[in-house]
Amino acid sequence: MNKGELAQIVAYETSITRANAAAAVDSLFKAVAAALRDGARVQISGFGTFSVKDRQARMGRNPRTGEAVPIPASRAPAFKAAKGLKDSLNA
Repeated sequence: MNKGELAQIVAYETSITRANAAAAVDSLFKAVAAALRDGARVQISGFGTFSVKDRQARMGRNPRTGEAVPIPASRAPAFKAAKGLKDSLNA
């Protein structure tokens, strides 16, 4: 499922226009991204928790040449599914 398909489902489920649903979906994603950028956790009950993980700098290898390459420290998004979501997948 892509963002357009998600907006279409939201429009159908809520009886709003597809344009308004697409704007709502975009707004949700922007809000989650902004919160993560600020280092906050986003917890959605019954769905899961979005958080930011810090990755330390390390040495990697270029697979073509075998040469050691430094990989800088970075931040990466992480998601942990809630029990309700996990249970719905196995029902």
